[in-house]
Amino acid sequence: MRFYAGFYIKKFLKRFGVRVGGGAGQPALLPVVTLNDGAPYRDKPAGGLKDYFFFGVIDWHFRHQRPQQLALSIAQTGRRVFYVSVNFEDSAECGYVVETLASGLGLYQIKFKVRGPLSIYTQQASPAQLKQLQEGLALLWVNAGTDFAVHVLQHPFWHALASNMPPARVVYDCMDYHAGFDNTAQAHEATELKMLAQSDLTVVTSDFLADFVKPSARRVALIRNAAEFSHFNTAAGQVQETDTNRKSVIGYYGAIAEWFDGGLIRLLAETFPECEIQLVGDDSAGVGQSLADLANVHFYGEMPYAELPQWLAGFDVCLIPFKVNALTLATNPVKVYEYLSAGKPVVSTALPELKQFGDLVYCAADAQAFLGHIKTALNERNQYGADEMRQQRIELVRDQTWQKRAADLVAAAEDTGHEPSVSVVVVSYNQWHLTARCLASLEANSDSQSLDVIVVDNGSKDETPTQLQLWAAKAPRRRRVIANEGNLGFGGAVNQGLAAATGDFLVILNNDTIVSPGWARGLRRHLENNPKLGIICPITNNIGNEAQVVLQGSTPAEVFASAKHYSLAKAGHTLPLTIAAFFCVMMPRAVYARIGNLDEQFFPGYFEDDDYCLRAKEAGWTIGCAEDVFVYHELSASFNKEGAARRLEIFTRNKGLFEAKWGAWTPHVYR
Repeated sequence: MRFYAGFYIKKFLKRFGVRVGGGAGQPALLPVVTLNDGAPYRDKPAGGLKDYFFFGVIDWHFRHQRPQQLALSIAQTGRRVFYVSVNFEDSAECGYVVETLASGLGLYQIKFKVRGPLSIYTQQASPAQLKQLQEGLALLWVNAGTDFAVHVLQHPFWHALASNMPPARVVYDCMDYHAGFDNTAQAHEATELKMLAQSDLTVVTSDFLADFVKPSARRVALIRNAAEFSHFNTAAGQVQETDTNRKSVIGYYGAIAEWFDGGLIRLLAETFPECEIQLVGDDSAGVGQSLADLANVHFYGEMPYAELPQWLAGFDVCLIPFKVNALTLATNPVKVYEYLSAGKPVVSTALPELKQFGDLVYCAADAQAFLGHIKTALNERNQYGADEMRQQRIELVRDQTWQKRAADLVAAAEDTGHEPSVSVVVVSYNQWHLTARCLASLEANSDSQSLDVIVVDNGSKDETPTQLQLWAAKAPRRRRVIANEGNLGFGGAVNQGLAAATGDFLVILNNDTIVSPGWARGLRRHLENNPKLGIICPITNNIGNEAQVVLQGSTPAEVFASAKHYSLAKAGHTLPLTIAAFFCVMMPRAVYARIGNLDEQFFPGYFEDDDYCLRAKEAGWTIGCAEDVFVYHELSASFNKEGAARRLEIFTRNKGLFEAKWGAWTPHVYR
């Protein structure tokens, strides 16, 4: 049933990636290799694995943290991962620059081209910049041959760009309390609420964030941070110097920013003058300058991720000296997993996320308790059971790896069972080859577990009834057939299907159509995002009103190839309509409950869609066309069998019935 999957013409040849030698078990990170827009991509993986697009909160090369760890771990599962940088290429052209990040993996960093300076932290894209970014993202999808994907958004800035592509499930990876950062634009706080309401899944790293997002989010998954255990566990095996003159080292690595408690470090240095305090990381808060008078405090600046285990090996006690505020209350510190991977004693201020580690992490409610824990930790190696405690710390985090977190993310992101349900009603009347093609496209291009299909057959005389029974038997829980002995007309058959439908959203779909990847999710999102919208249709190649767009190609494959970039670049856009032709429409169940059935006097067809749309508008809803969803249409395949004279007779009769009900009919127009 998948022989119609993937109608898009592949406009790229087999790709050849740049490779360098890698160590056992880990891909070698490549040196920076900047390529042009047409850069080679690794072929799509077999087995229908989705592509992942990470819309980052930091550039790949800035600091190796959760975003890169998850992206790398997902790429190691065989999926392709496109990591979108926070940095842009200043250009008036649409497009992007791609960089290959790791040998043997489909892992790339993308820098979109955009005109003028743009910061994701303090600005929002202007309409012109957003349009340019949308064109670039659409081009990336087309060049890479992506049909289905997961968009992982890690900052509210990306919402307008990446939340509306129909073939992409949207995951908001809420790793921080963004309002707690000094550089977060106020507009981003409002955008975050929209993200929570509209994302298919919200992932949080802490209980604090879970409580924060639950009132607004559709679905929440708690996926905490982790460590690259094998990388940091190497520090456990490095023997400390036995020189009695060696000073004990109290150490920290990580960002030294507004949440770092410099006053606590001063108190620590003055209380333990015999100890050396090593602080490794970028100091953006001026802490080093404020502590310059302390001889036993040393700042070393930012160090490469690869070198951090060497520093960790030299620490006798590890620090997490954070101020306690909304930002840090929401924090699940990555460094605690890394410190514990080496078995090191950790002393921290009282952060809620550290309670899970029990007595294996020293947490202090105030400064005096902090100093007391430092003394205990310094003496720990001389105490009975020190080796056992060290090993307990290591075992506690051994399985809390980024590979495990990535597996949890993939499982949650690709679980579509929680999506609102959609029921599709298809009316068939002979012409099994068209119905079979339509049903095959529904199977191939609807990636939701919450979609069911009801075919109402109007007394077909060909192989259709037999084939439909075989089709339904393969998946009886989500495929149903209603077999009529005679032809009840389009309206009568649709009414039977709608009455049997159970979905939260209802679709009427002609059997001479072919749907595109993510079509149902795209239509549904428009209805969810705009409660005033009552009925929506997609764009198409062949219909008698504004929903038709001019596309190149004479075969379905050629037309789909032409439509792909057009629809992807229009993500989130709708066109207001007076009438939506019922070759393919979706409506919320509330609209059907209020408006009721199609008017069956318009037998066997024509004008029932005009009538229904006017009834919906009369009840207060609007009608629209989704510019980002394309459905191929043969146009009146069933009616064409009736002959021109018979079609004109039906049209004239039903036009008269319509005008008796609504007044003069206004002919449909093209865009």
